[in-house]
Amino acid sequence: MLAWGAAAVGVIGIVSALTPEMANRLDVVRGVLPPGVPSAARVLTLSFGSALIWLSRSLAHRRKRAWQLAVALVFFSGVAHLAKGLDFEEATASAALLAALVYYRRRFDVPGDPGSVGKLVAPLAGIAAAIAIPIGIELRGGEVPERVADTLTGVGLLLGFYALYLWLRPLSQSVAQTVAEHRLARDIVEEFGRDSLSFFALRRDKSLFFTPSGRAFLAYRVVGGTAIVSGDPVGHDGEFDALLAEFRRVARSRGWRFAVVGVSQDHLARYERLGMRSLAMGDEAVLIPSEFSLEGRAIRKVRQSVSRLTKAGYTFRVVPADGVGELRPQIDAVSDEWRGDNVERGFSMAMDDLYASGTMLAVAEDAGGVVGGFLHLAPSPAHGGWSLSTMRRRRETPNGLTEFLVVETALWAKEQRASELSLNFCALTDFLVEERAVTLPRRFVRQFLLAADNVFQLERLHSFSRKFHPVWRPRYVCVERLTDLPLVGLAYLHLEQLLVPPGPWTRRERVSH
Repeated sequence: MLAWGAAAVGVIGIVSALTPEMANRLDVVRGVLPPGVPSAARVLTLSFGSALIWLSRSLAHRRKRAWQLAVALVFFSGVAHLAKGLDFEEATASAALLAALVYYRRRFDVPGDPGSVGKLVAPLAGIAAAIAIPIGIELRGGEVPERVADTLTGVGLLLGFYALYLWLRPLSQSVAQTVAEHRLARDIVEEFGRDSLSFFALRRDKSLFFTPSGRAFLAYRVVGGTAIVSGDPVGHDGEFDALLAEFRRVARSRGWRFAVVGVSQDHLARYERLGMRSLAMGDEAVLIPSEFSLEGRAIRKVRQSVSRLTKAGYTFRVVPADGVGELRPQIDAVSDEWRGDNVERGFSMAMDDLYASGTMLAVAEDAGGVVGGFLHLAPSPAHGGWSLSTMRRRRETPNGLTEFLVVETALWAKEQRASELSLNFCALTDFLVEERAVTLPRRFVRQFLLAADNVFQLERLHSFSRKFHPVWRPRYVCVERLTDLPLVGLAYLHLEQLLVPPGPWTRRERVSH
């Protein structure tokens, strides 16, 4: 109610600033206050009204800084209403809101980002200059040109919004993962990691949140006020509900939006009991090695690719990633060539270390022993399966090398009696698959995704995965409110590095070993 009240007072202020004053009241003000003050008060009323509307959402989220700023804005808004034309009615509305804000002050307990305070100096100085310049000109008897006044007003508003953004920016959190936490998480993954995404919780760019007993944890990252949990929790199943509820409490206390990406169907009901809303993200392509075969007409193109690469002299072997030895320079060279100027993508289903202990490299070498490409495999320790983390090759290698690698890896997994081989996650398959895009909006989104495939490569990945006739397992995103989806989506795209274009400005990071 206070948030709606702030928005209402903001609208009243804007309307009042944009409408003429009562002549008799304005004459009284001009007779008492110095020249230029009423016009400056009008600009301030407009600015304060816009700021209160923007501030209302942060008030609804109980942010302490929003309350502090709202108290100041409402007080000075009431003063500005009186200074611009003795608008007692608008000032009374401001006074009523101010009283309510003071009475309910203890409700606003979500802290702000301390790092943003120092950055406020420049925009506040600019706002002060935009206000002082016209006042100074009018006090000297001059007249401010209309275009100059409009420009100063626009600059002041833009700087004001920027200052608001800095002041209201939620508490940020850098990735902080100690050696002990990583070791404990690794032990939990090895004992309980049954999901194909479990091992990816061990990425170094994720923070870890444990239960008090240390028998379950989740991996997350905070971006732009959104805490995104990557995959389902890992550990003892009986502690998941308490773990998620406690993390949600922490997220709310810090003013973060809470979302989980890559949710499996097995745990979907758990999030819904928590009051979260679920939406389909896409499908995970999974091969069952015991059922995989190159026989049959449906897979003949893949069979032909494998035959062509075998005749060209390519061989296959699987080696532990932390024991590649003399192959490492070649693996690095293939990886660098494949990436080019692109960033290292991946967050929810890729490792940030090609040589992480426990992972494997499936390598294809030509007749001369030169590495032409490789697959990086992460284990599902408690399930006996493998997940494809990365697939890369040299650009001059024959077409079909990646298919050769996938097939040989599937046959190797079959020999190892692996339960499954997860190939990748194909996002937005409800829109990409033509048979599912039955409504007009879905067809429109499908056409957009196809047109943008050079950037996101979603359709290309889906077409590649279909060649192997995998089992498709749905994955979901869970949010507390559907209105959070746009910001959650932007944060997730940022984490997956899908919003960073290629170019010389791309940061090329290499994990030290």
